[in-house]
Amino acid sequence: MAVFAGTPAAGSAYYLFPVTDLLDEAIALWQKCPSELPGPGWAAGNRAFSPEEQSFHEREFDRFLQSIQAELNGIPCTRPERAAAQARLTSAFVRLAGAGLHLTDRHLRLLIDGGFSAIGTELGRKARRLNVPASVADILQASRNAWTACGLQLLYGQPMRLTPSIFAYSMLYPATDNYLDSASVSRAEKVGFGVRFGRRLGGDGVAPANAQETDIWRLVSMIEEEHPRGERAHVYAGLLEIHRAQQENLRFQNSAGSGGNALLRSSFRKGGASVMADACLAAPRLDEQARRFAFLWGAFLQLADDLQDLREDRASGALTLFTAAAGREPLDALTVRTLHFGMGAMRAMDGLPQAPRTNGEEDWSGALKDLIRASSRSVLIRSAGELEEFYSPAFLAAVEQYSPCRFAFLRERRQQMARRRAATARLFEAFLAGDDDEPAFPLLPSSLLPR
Repeated sequence: MAVFAGTPAAGSAYYLFPVTDLLDEAIALWQKCPSELPGPGWAAGNRAFSPEEQSFHEREFDRFLQSIQAELNGIPCTRPERAAAQARLTSAFVRLAGAGLHLTDRHLRLLIDGGFSAIGTELGRKARRLNVPASVADILQASRNAWTACGLQLLYGQPMRLTPSIFAYSMLYPATDNYLDSASVSRAEKVGFGVRFGRRLGGDGVAPANAQETDIWRLVSMIEEEHPRGERAHVYAGLLEIHRAQQENLRFQNSAGSGGNALLRSSFRKGGASVMADACLAAPRLDEQARRFAFLWGAFLQLADDLQDLREDRASGALTLFTAAAGREPLDALTVRTLHFGMGAMRAMDGLPQAPRTNGEEDWSGALKDLIRASSRSVLIRSAGELEEFYSPAFLAAVEQYSPCRFAFLRERRQQMARRRAATARLFEAFLAGDDDEPAFPLLPSSLLPR
């Protein structure tokens, strides 16, 4: 996640945003979560797969990978070639999803026809058209946030679409990350950027200091064009809360001797505030239950991201719940506790009121809730298999049965796809070069996408 560093404009009317109650609730839920191994929560909603079923799924997965490889051998350059490639890969994904991932026709229709398939491609094409600097990895990073925001639109009864503000907020992640991570930018310049960016988010007309800031300021202006500050104050309260949470986390990372509870609060506040900002952009107004789910889901997603990024975070010295525990003890109990916390967030999702539908619009919310529940379990199971050296053999054996494929198989295939990342990026760029009315880049399992 980007570090929204700095201080908002003095006296900003947007700065205060009521998240303390939500943060306290998230901490209380975490403290109640069991950490026994393996814990009944692992099996809730999942079924175990026999070795024979896992072997069948692996053959289907390899068949899908062969389809991808065939497309990588000849990157489509023309409109008809892109349409044909999209049809072939979509057909291959449908077969994999039905036979290997056990998705129903309704889940597939949501992914392919309901809008999710097109969001990432639309975001990438818009970035290229507006000359927003972004690599394929940047677009995929931004797409993950856009999928979250657009999913909230659906759950809150709004039409699911990539609005200008969701595009801009999603692109702020890679835009600010790239600037703050650049070795060519001095520490003093980064500190200055943080101050100016905070003031810009708070409504100050501070001028950008360089070309990179000009691009970032332009993204903020896109949010302002859709949401006038005088009419949608909660939007800017949400943006400034993630700004404040990120700044707090940055100070926490630079402090020594911080306790475990402080680390937990910092992580939950950062993750919860991030999805709360998505929620503010997704719906014109939020009731208490909508706020509650957004914050808890964001806190869970932060934990899941921290687990997935464990190796990179350890290498860079970043402090998270998982890096603090890794190497000192197996991550078994911490991961089970995270799973149960995710189940609590899913109960909050189930408490959302039925979203209104008009003009014969199909209600996709039930299928989306199914996919969110399944993803909240599978991301932890898959991460444990990917990070085997941090878990006990008994734990891995207990959870592997809930994975459609064996862990060793998934690790090997992910390594194979990593070696083809450059070719996959070229294929993605070929689709981004298409016109807006052309087919979207085909869906791929998240385990194959670079983070």
